[in-house]
Amino acid sequence: MPVCPSGHLSADAAYCDVCGDVIPRAEPAAACPECGTPRSGRFCEVDGHDFGTGAAHSARQPPMVPAQRTSSPRMTPPGPSAVITADREYFGTVLAQLGPDAPDLSFPPYCPERRVPLLGDQVRIGRRSTSRAILPEIDLSAPPEDPAVSHLHAVLLAQPDGAWHLVDPGSTNGTTVNGGTEPIEVNTPVPLTDGDRVHVGAWTTITLLLQEAPP
Repeated sequence: MPVCPSGHLSADAAYCDVCGDVIPRAEPAAACPECGTPRSGRFCEVDGHDFGTGAAHSARQPPMVPAQRTSSPRMTPPGPSAVITADREYFGTVLAQLGPDAPDLSFPPYCPERRVPLLGDQVRIGRRSTSRAILPEIDLSAPPEDPAVSHLHAVLLAQPDGAWHLVDPGSTNGTTVNGGTEPIEVNTPVPLTDGDRVHVGAWTTITLLLQEAPP
């Protein structure tokens, strides 16, 4: 589906269904000459190559996505963490709600489980965009990319007592918890406990492991 400059998915290819912004015409498919990543905007999402000027990023780093996919769980620091999976049951719920639009989505045949530590006061959930300086701690842009996840979809907020709250700042497709069908309210903190499941996008489930502690 077309994506507007604000990152919203839109059924209308000319004007965004969510914010009304004009959606630029799709540019011819191209790949980054530095790393081969398919073009999705002016700047390469992996190394920052500028397609407009042809200039390479001044401090290009090796692509991060493969490293994240192949990282061993043993490298995850002890403490609270989030386990990210492709959830077929949740995907089935999404298809049922979409109705006629369901054939546009397909469940990924291979999507390895990932584990991300919960560090700091906030942990953002979304899809990274180098050109827009959006770098979520739980980055769901790694292949297979969930097409229904917003660039900044949701945020986990650490509380002084060690608990965590979930906030949806206004994602395009909403956020649900523990198999619920009604999205949580925008900008309203929802308390979470150990084992709670956060559902975003078309098939992504994030399970919170909050009671783990250093040995």
